[in-house]
Amino acid sequence: MALPSVAAIVLSGLVLASFIESPSTYAQAAPAAAAADPAAPVAAPPPADGAAASGDAAVAAPAPDAASAAAPVAAPAPAPAPKVEAPPAPPPPPTAPYLTTVDKINSGDTAWMLTSTGLVLLMTIPGLALFYAGMVRKKNVISVMAQVFAVTCIVSIVWMIAGYSIAFMPGSPYFGGFERILLFGMDFMKDAGKVTVHHAATTIPESVYMMYQMTFAIITPALVVGAFAERMKFSAMILFMALWSLLVYSPIAHWVWEPGGWLATMGALDFAGGTVVHVNAGIAGFVCAFMLGKRVGFGSEPFPPFNLGLTMAGAAMLWVGWFGFNAGSAVAADGRAGMAMAVTHIATALAALTWMAVEWGVRGKPSLLGLCSGAVAGLVAITPAAGFVNPRGALVIGVAAGLFCYWGATSLKRMIGYDDSLDVFGIHGVGGIVGALLTGVLVDKGISGSDGSLIVQATAIGATLVYSGVMTAIILTLIKMTVGLRVSEEEERDGLDISSHEEMVH
Repeated sequence: MALPSVAAIVLSGLVLASFIESPSTYAQAAPAAAAADPAAPVAAPPPADGAAASGDAAVAAPAPDAASAAAPVAAPAPAPAPKVEAPPAPPPPPTAPYLTTVDKINSGDTAWMLTSTGLVLLMTIPGLALFYAGMVRKKNVISVMAQVFAVTCIVSIVWMIAGYSIAFMPGSPYFGGFERILLFGMDFMKDAGKVTVHHAATTIPESVYMMYQMTFAIITPALVVGAFAERMKFSAMILFMALWSLLVYSPIAHWVWEPGGWLATMGALDFAGGTVVHVNAGIAGFVCAFMLGKRVGFGSEPFPPFNLGLTMAGAAMLWVGWFGFNAGSAVAADGRAGMAMAVTHIATALAALTWMAVEWGVRGKPSLLGLCSGAVAGLVAITPAAGFVNPRGALVIGVAAGLFCYWGATSLKRMIGYDDSLDVFGIHGVGGIVGALLTGVLVDKGISGSDGSLIVQATAIGATLVYSGVMTAIILTLIKMTVGLRVSEEEERDGLDISSHEEMVH
């Protein structure tokens, strides 16, 4: 019995040993199998004793597909780029006056334009009236002052009735519309907080723009008074100024300054009135001087000026007022207005010195009248260029104005043989032509944003000379056929102060 018992014990030990070795053999076989086939799934480990003891059945995870396990994971699709919308196109610039709210009005621009309006009116009364009165003979001082003052009143009403509408309303390229006849449509609505603005001056009320342009319409025909001084009937002068303002000044202003005018669309540069004011008035004065004829005694009798002190005072007022004329034409209180003021002053000063130097060399002595005439010549010539040129360009214009206007008031006048009493064409006509041409040459694009063209400038000058000259002759002919143009020789010798106004200076 001992041997079988021992054998049974040994056999039981062998069986137990085989069970003890089995876990470690399986544990070593799994890594080996994984190394042999990396894609093969690894067997999950047996559940822990606690899990087996609980009696819960373990659920095996499904084996992944071999191809899926080996394939790389695809990158996510890129998100679509955000849609960037183009900024809206700016609205087209307005082409006609329109109603806007008062908060769109710029108070600084408006204040400057109100001031400029007063300055330009000051140029005519009393500036131009004093300038002319000092140069005529004593017996005609009051008549010249009365003519300039009357022009101010006449043109103010003509401008209100129709002149402004013809000049600054959109219409044809040659003639404005009638939307502002009697200023209908020019509104200010206090309770609604609305006001009309002009499409060429959108930061100020239209009423201010209309008044500012009225002062230009006033001084232009008033300049013509100097060409026929001492011999034209007062009644004829009234009729001439009313018709000329409406039929000559307003259309030419429309050509150049209304954005739809034919010279404006061509690119003509006239910042403050080289063609519209000075060439226009100059050629009108030239025609008046010819059609009325020379004064009695011209060339054979001395014509001493009444008081050059008045002329100097008037010239000084013109100089100061011209800052409103030129710098105000920027229609804003900004850097361009400042530059226009600077070049105006520089050109005026140098033109006066140039005239003085030439006169000193020719006549042997400088004169106060020469200094004043040279200053006005400089003011005229810089007018079309004021918002387009830099200070170096102003120097060129100043020298040219002094030289050419001296020639126009002396040599040219003698050469042609006409009696332009106070040198309207010699200074305003010649100075306006010189300034307009030099504007096309000296324009600074950095200041103006514009390119100049000598051909376009010459076209504007030529059109103004022809239209104004022909229309002036037609108007004078019609007046001559009705009320007559000139006072009698006796009235002229007595002086227009007594014969036309029954007044005199003492």
